[in-house]
This record gives sequence, C-alpha cells and structure tokens, in this order.
Amino acid sequence: MGKKKQPTYRVVASDARAPRNGRFIEAVGTYEPRAEPSRILIDGDKALRWLRNGAQPTETVEKLLKITGTWDEFKATTPS
Repeated sequence: MGKKKQPTYRVVASDARAPRNGRFIEAVGTYEPRAEPSRILIDGDKALRWLRNGAQPTETVEKLLKITGTWDEFKATTPS
C-alpha cells in the first residue's frame, strides 16, 4: 500500500498456505514507517482474538505488538 517512496503496510491475519501477497483473512491494522513519528494503528481486540486462537506473528509484527502493548496484554492472559 502507499505510494512511491511512502510505504504503508497492512497488519493482517492470513493462512500460512496462502501466497505472501495473496488473500488474507482479516486486516488487523496498519503501519506507516515514514511518518514522523512512525504511526502504528492496530486494533488490539482483533489482534488478541487471533493470538488467542493460535495465530503466530512474524518477528516484525511481534515488535509492533510490543510497541502498542498488545503483546504484553496477550502474555499476561496466557496461562504458563
């Protein structure tokens, strides 16, 4: 997404068997790295629902979730 030299990324829940830029199940948020400061808009409720259902985030998405605090909330509610 975005335009030339101004990328915008979608944070999505997708099936691991789908192509990288293929179909996704649900959009969870967006990330705009070129904004000052970087803009991270993630729907915490959707993200938590997917994480609790077994979704495995990529390293980059996990970092974004840590920045927004959603990852800490997920780890706090996960039984050890």
